[in-house]
Amino acid sequence: MQLKSLRLLMAVAETGSFMAAAKQLHTVQSNVTTHIKKLEEELGAQLVHRAGGVRLTSAGLALLDYAERLLAVHDEALALFKSPENAAGQLRLGSMETTMALRLPPILAAYHANFPDVDMTLSTGPTASLIEKLMAGQADGVFVAGAIDHHRYHSLKVFSEQLVLVSPTPMASVPSSEELLTATFLAFRQGCSYRQRIELLLASQGINAVRVFEFGTLDAMLGCVAAGMGYTVLPRITVEAHRHRFGIHTMELPSDIANIDTYFVTPEPATWSPALARFVDTLRQEAKV
Repeated sequence: MQLKSLRLLMAVAETGSFMAAAKQLHTVQSNVTTHIKKLEEELGAQLVHRAGGVRLTSAGLALLDYAERLLAVHDEALALFKSPENAAGQLRLGSMETTMALRLPPILAAYHANFPDVDMTLSTGPTASLIEKLMAGQADGVFVAGAIDHHRYHSLKVFSEQLVLVSPTPMASVPSSEELLTATFLAFRQGCSYRQRIELLLASQGINAVRVFEFGTLDAMLGCVAAGMGYTVLPRITVEAHRHRFGIHTMELPSDIANIDTYFVTPEPATWSPALARFVDTLRQEAKV
């Protein structure tokens, strides 16, 4: 069934005339007649009484109920895409744990305040697994360390981070090669970009490998650092927000190791849903990018 046919049926029911229905929808009477006949042939039922005045049969009235609902949903979907201020449906986001802990809450709150009809889901993980989810179509957009150089994906730089070395005690300088050689490091699981910076730090000291324990949450990692289990490397802004709670200390790292940018990566903009488009608008405004 064509939506145009259903709309013409509704006009016939409302006006009680093929001619009036044609005039209402800016078409010709023969077009109305043709569409009604096609509906009757497709359904195998007479929809309209044509003798003694045009009126719907019981079959026509039954179809009219469905026509009204189908066209209402159609018009709602059309309005969603045509009206920039509208957004509804689902938005699936992914983020690094550190970004979610501090950077995203005010942005998500602002978005929800403006678009309360959008259902948001957010999962956390290391950069590599987030990119895999995006490419598998399991996320609409992800916050990751670094851009993706691929024509099918759009990368928007949103935050600039400075990584620091985190320890349980004050440090006057970066630990020596001898100290690092026997040290333990705490990091998120494989695929975490900050874990790669740990490897760069060690390589700069001529160290190929040390013991690395994997953690799934930021709080667990910082708690174990505070307890003296080892070192970690995290964004300064994240550590500063938790410093007093955990009693941890930081040391600046060389700029080539410390400086790293967070990007919001999505498929190309032409594919964005209204919910995703409005989120990018909110992100640009709140993150001032």
